[in-house]
Amino acid sequence: MNTTDTLTDTFTLLPGRTPLLVSLPHIGTFIPEALRPAYTERALAVEDTDWHLDALYDFAREMGAGLLMPRCSRYVIDLNRPPENTPMYPGANNTELCPTRFFTGEPIYRDGCAPGAVEIDHRRATYWQPYHDALAAELARLRAAHGHAVLFDGHSIQAELPWLFEGRLPDLNLGTASGTSCAPSLRAALSGVLADQSAFSQVVDGRFKGGYITRRYGQPAERVHAVQLEMGWHCYMEDGLVSCQALVDGWREPSPHPNPPPLGEGARQDPDAPDLLPPAGGGREGGLRGQPTFDPARAARVQPVLRALLQTLRDWTPGATE
Repeated sequence: MNTTDTLTDTFTLLPGRTPLLVSLPHIGTFIPEALRPAYTERALAVEDTDWHLDALYDFAREMGAGLLMPRCSRYVIDLNRPPENTPMYPGANNTELCPTRFFTGEPIYRDGCAPGAVEIDHRRATYWQPYHDALAAELARLRAAHGHAVLFDGHSIQAELPWLFEGRLPDLNLGTASGTSCAPSLRAALSGVLADQSAFSQVVDGRFKGGYITRRYGQPAERVHAVQLEMGWHCYMEDGLVSCQALVDGWREPSPHPNPPPLGEGARQDPDAPDLLPPAGGGREGGLRGQPTFDPARAARVQPVLRALLQTLRDWTPGATE
């Protein structure tokens, strides 16, 4: 099976030499040129990105872990949502397979420009399916090579987002789908890593129990174990303490795009379009002020905990009954 690096228009896969695969499904920032006119100007800064996680987990490759990363923004399609678009957390506000709202609740599309069924199907086939095909194939390769596979799904988010959840999230939120996505001994070992440190608040299977990736691929009976870690921005970014309302207030919306085309079957990716991420701090008219930036000092505080989690995942082996 393929063990060479794979770089495509939609994802990058860097295979590892251990049972551990790290997935970072929300670090992409690219919005294809054909889709851009439908979004609000604020949306083009892709504020709900899981910023800088590739830099934060840069030690994972040295540990022998594989790495899977997308190119496109979650505003194009959310790789951590089920393909049939069922809510991940029933009874709470959720963003969709093709999100239509910011985490603060406001629309990300101009009036009348949200994607319809045909466009959603196209995005699912073009962006969602290749990522998941690569993820499934790599986990199968790892299981065949090592007898089991372990998936770490890494995420980050603002700690206070009233539209999504009440109050303030703990710093580190480990999700195991309430203990169903990995073996009990692995869940206990990871919980112990978090409990043994006091620098960061933590919870296991709290508000974020694991999204679609953790629930779909975490199949202990099939020797594939998966966990998710949702981390507060403030743990590793200097502007991560900015409130969600400050992000909203930091926008000055320019005049609407004249006659923005609705998204339909004709909208397609332009692979030669440039990366559309604006400069840090907002470099364009109507741009985002206070965009979070990587803080090496904060990252250095949390990385030992993250390293310990990944080492535990890498070195763990299933028991006879797991």
